Amino acid sequence: MTFRLDGLRTGTGQTWGSVRLVPLLRDEPVPHLRLHRKAYEEPFSVVDVGGGAVYTSFVPHAFVASWTGREESPAASYGTRLLERDTSSVPGMPIRTTRRMARKAGGDRLRFLPLHFAVEGYLALHFGGPEIVWEEWSRRAVDRGLSPRSEQAYSGFRVGGLEEALRIFEIHPGQCGVLVYLADSLAGAFVTPHPDDYRALHATLVEDLYGELIYTYGLLGAPAGNVTAPIDDAEIRSLRDLRAAAVRRAREWADFHDEVMAGQLFDPEAAYQTVQSLNGFELSRFLPSFALRRENHIGETITDERGRVAYLKTFRLSDAQVRRGHLLKRLAAHDWRLDATAAALGVTEAALVHRLEHAGFGHLLRRDVRDGYRAARR
Repeated sequence: MTFRLDGLRTGTGQTWGSVRLVPLLRDEPVPHLRLHRKAYEEPFSVVDVGGGAVYTSFVPHAFVASWTGREESPAASYGTRLLERDTSSVPGMPIRTTRRMARKAGGDRLRFLPLHFAVEGYLALHFGGPEIVWEEWSRRAVDRGLSPRSEQAYSGFRVGGLEEALRIFEIHPGQCGVLVYLADSLAGAFVTPHPDDYRALHATLVEDLYGELIYTYGLLGAPAGNVTAPIDDAEIRSLRDLRAAAVRRAREWADFHDEVMAGQLFDPEAAYQTVQSLNGFELSRFLPSFALRRENHIGETITDERGRVAYLKTFRLSDAQVRRGHLLKRLAAHDWRLDATAAALGVTEAALVHRLEHAGFGHLLRRDVRDGYRAARR
């Protein structure tokens, strides 16, 4: 399965310094689904997981998904799951919470955390570690897998120019989404079912997560490129000619954007997982193929029965995150055997161990094994 932005068309982008926002427009809203923003009065949440350990999270806002015109009242819950009711029986590790991360907000409304489900899927990639106890892996790798695992991201407030760009940019009539670029590198996509939803949620883009590459480009302030195509005034004889030329340039820009600038948003070899189906809507998340030297985006989406994307939120992985995902996929594909994985990558086992250490997975190997491979490299 491959998602496309059917029902959305590309509008004319606007630039401010290194920031480029490209609007996504709908001729008709997606019916029966609306999104709203809910800010938390107490954005910090502390979860007691037992044994003297606590899990602390910062949640600046949540989305509220509401359905209309249905006989039943579906809901989106923690991890952006779609459930028929708010329930504490959702599969997961039993914990004691001081604040529920998803709470019923009415008969047909429930709060969920944007991008949480997509990031959760990336962090859980082969989380269990080696399925077969090869001699190279430590007891910790066998007993605990990749737990705990963490990744770094930056708040949009720290991305240079983004807050100012969101404040001054015009919101187009019929706009239901946007593609955010820094120095013409795609940072992420955001789609809502209705133009009013987008207007209400436009400012939340500065509270989203962004990767290391996007943060660096914002820090450097590298300007967005000039991708405009001028109109040849020699062919303009009337207002009708000018209008036709402007329409043609807008269409050419949209084609260039969709094929070149946003051409790698959806990976043809990505892994898609449909999590819930409810009253004609499907909630899915996707992970990329983790191919090196290309863009890799994770994301979550809600589609209707016609396959139209009603909601979409994506996050671009950094090069280091892509390399970690690439290594994990290769290891899992070869049953976590270092010799077989090294042969598939075309490197020596010592070089593979070096990559694992550089990616932050070296602690999963036995110390004597690591020392032996280091000696072999020397």
